[in-house]
Amino acid sequence: MSTEENPQGTPEQKPAPTPAPDAPDAPVAPDAPQAKPEQTGRQRLAAGLWPPRFSRAQLIVALLLFVLGLGLAIQVRSTSDNSALRGARQEDLVRILDELDDRTQRLEDEKTRLESQRQELESSSDQAEEARKQTREKERQLGILAGTVAAEGPGITLTVTDGAGAVESDMLLDAIQELRAAGAEAIQVNDVRVVADSYFSGGDGDIEVDGKKITAPYVFKVIGKPEDLEPALNIPGGVVQTLEKEQASASVTRSSKIVVDALRPAERPDYARSSSQ
Repeated sequence: MSTEENPQGTPEQKPAPTPAPDAPDAPVAPDAPQAKPEQTGRQRLAAGLWPPRFSRAQLIVALLLFVLGLGLAIQVRSTSDNSALRGARQEDLVRILDELDDRTQRLEDEKTRLESQRQELESSSDQAEEARKQTREKERQLGILAGTVAAEGPGITLTVTDGAGAVESDMLLDAIQELRAAGAEAIQVNDVRVVADSYFSGGDGDIEVDGKKITAPYVFKVIGKPEDLEPALNIPGGVVQTLEKEQASASVTRSSKIVVDALRPAERPDYARSSSQ
């Protein structure tokens, strides 16, 4: 602010000159976009794969492919399990199919017999007498299975000759199992009755059945359908071939009447009682 003297000699203040408004700022240029670094092919591939993006259709297709693979694996395993039959001859396969048909027929016959018994019980005028009759018949059948009564009927005789003493107890047990699977109803080895709880032990010519020693030749008397029993022993790799590999001989003879008369004592159980009492 400057001062001047007026005519009276008094200094007079003058307003200070108003400063000129500042010049407008120069326009600022907007920030230029920065260039992104170029990605490599591996980075673009990783960005496309992760995080994974699945649609509903893709999940369904994946599930169907899993089920299809599981089914193929099961089929391949089942096929490999049956590969043992591929090397069998045609007549052997036919014999095995015949055995299966015979077993099916036996089961159908048993079903028919049981249905007939049920109908007789329902329609009989004297149901009590019919029940007693069936009870006696059932007791006789159970006696045959338990070995407490003698039995006779068609069947076969299997004779095993062991001159070298190479037959083991497990070989004779295998023969019992094959005969049971083929429908054997009563079995006797030499003078010992074979039942459900029978056991074989020993070897090298010193074999025991249920603790009783038996010696060669081992004679199996078997009651059942001969047409089923004989082929069961002669199948490839079966009992007869196994015994022949051990320098033993086995012969099978069919018969219309086989007598199984070796008996076992009737044993009363110590603890088990009938639940109907």
